Amino acid sequence: MVDLNSTKLEDILKLLIGIVLVVWINMLSSMYFERFDLTEEQRYTIKPATKELLKNLDDKVFIEVYLDGELNASFKRLQRSIRETLDEFRVYSDNKIQFSFKDPGAALNEKARGEFMQGLIARGIQPTNVIDERDGQRLEKLIFPGAVVSYGGAESGVMLLQGNKSSTAEEKINQSIEGIEYALASTIQGLTKLERKSLGIVRGHNELDDLEMASLLNELNANYSLSMIDLATKVDPFDALLIAKPKTAFTESEKYYLDQYLMQGGKIFLLIDQIQASMDSASNVANYSFPYQLNLDDQLFKYGIRINNDLIQDNSAASYPVNVGNMGDQPQIKLMKWWFFPLINRFGDHVITRNLDAVLGRFVSSIDTVKAVGVKKTPLLFTSDYSRTLTSPVNVSLQDLRKTVTPEMLNKQHIPIAYLLEGEFQSLYKNRFKPESVNDDTFIEHSKESAKLLVVSDGDLARNDVNPRTGSPQALGYDPFTRNTYANQTFILNALNYLVDDKGLITARNKEIKIRPLDKVKISNERTKWQLINLVIPILLLIGYGVIRYYLRKRKYTGYKTD
Repeated sequence: MVDLNSTKLEDILKLLIGIVLVVWINMLSSMYFERFDLTEEQRYTIKPATKELLKNLDDKVFIEVYLDGELNASFKRLQRSIRETLDEFRVYSDNKIQFSFKDPGAALNEKARGEFMQGLIARGIQPTNVIDERDGQRLEKLIFPGAVVSYGGAESGVMLLQGNKSSTAEEKINQSIEGIEYALASTIQGLTKLERKSLGIVRGHNELDDLEMASLLNELNANYSLSMIDLATKVDPFDALLIAKPKTAFTESEKYYLDQYLMQGGKIFLLIDQIQASMDSASNVANYSFPYQLNLDDQLFKYGIRINNDLIQDNSAASYPVNVGNMGDQPQIKLMKWWFFPLINRFGDHVITRNLDAVLGRFVSSIDTVKAVGVKKTPLLFTSDYSRTLTSPVNVSLQDLRKTVTPEMLNKQHIPIAYLLEGEFQSLYKNRFKPESVNDDTFIEHSKESAKLLVVSDGDLARNDVNPRTGSPQALGYDPFTRNTYANQTFILNALNYLVDDKGLITARNKEIKIRPLDKVKISNERTKWQLINLVIPILLLIGYGVIRYYLRKRKYTGYKTD
């Protein structure tokens, strides 16, 4: 007979109930998946667009991260963040994301290491030389802070050390951590997506040719379906249009078709030079530059923007080689700051420019905004604290480098040179006669809210230099004189990604990881106090717990009572 009051039976029932409860919770968790991020800045939260990408993978993606081995504290933090992000990717992809960490320096011999590292460089993963001090010794190590993503027989390299070069090492690591999700997710998307966004490259106005845009076109080919188009007829429904440095005028019918493309909710990226200036004739003492006659001023004004007939000089500028004199019969060449080539390192608060490195401009004009109801205007690129504008005609001559430019002369700051316009645009041809050669039966007076126009007052931002010896194009943003590579290409790619997919993966660039450094002075002053707190208090708490436990047990089992 079972004794219902038995303590043993009670324990058995509690055990069974516990087992059933655990099984039930596991069954619920298998049906309803959820993860909780308790950090203030939501550092472990994956964006919805990334989750959707990972959930829809139809095959396994293999990721090899080349950041392993003996690393300093900063790169250990970057490595840990990469691992945490990939762990999240693995969970949301139902284990279709598989990853490993490797040390490129762990090869058996010097030859094998060299070949392996050259292979990584060929995939676009550039090495970083890290210098550390340990036990009074100076240690150097070459690391490759990047990864190779493989899917379906194709692979792509991705740099995971990013950020602005002018930032401190700790800030740059932090910026890289913020960009991990976007860098990896966009690379996965590029390898896995079956349909590409369509991008029309406008031709017919003496724009940059294929050689001058070779670096950019090569990158765009990997992510977009490209078409070279003219505006002689109605523009096909491209996801975006790119117009890079036109030099001849647009006809009224071309402007009409461009206008109607925007009214349909189109996206236009316009890189335009307002002033005819180049280095070809800058060696002349009198080399005056005048505005281009592109016939676009009224159209841009209607949309809410005006590019001024001026050129910007900036104290933060790239260098240019100049003959400063002869020594005997040998010219003396010296790199000097060329004020017409501003280095843009001040950006608007936008996902396109977040954590962006410096951008190289060449012969840039200022931009003003004008009233346009329903259009949101976001400045993206600015000049430095010390700059000025020179109204056309502007004398662009290397002889001016002999003159002294003082900070007092550079009396303007933060001049905008790029604007993003979004919203409901009014057509240029509303309440106006339409061009005679167009069919206006389907004329649209105002745009859909999805329409976007991004204007940069520098057509050369998209132009790569060409090696004069080999005739081959160099990387976009590469300065052959200082051998620095600026972020021109990254800016253009980010901008296009935003234009065609503003609610998608590009939102992952908004992630922010805060740096919370310890107060080193406070640490030094309060070191002893906190050491005592950490060492003594736990022991006192343990002793106190033991005394109380002993007292309670003695009272329970001996009937000891206190008066």
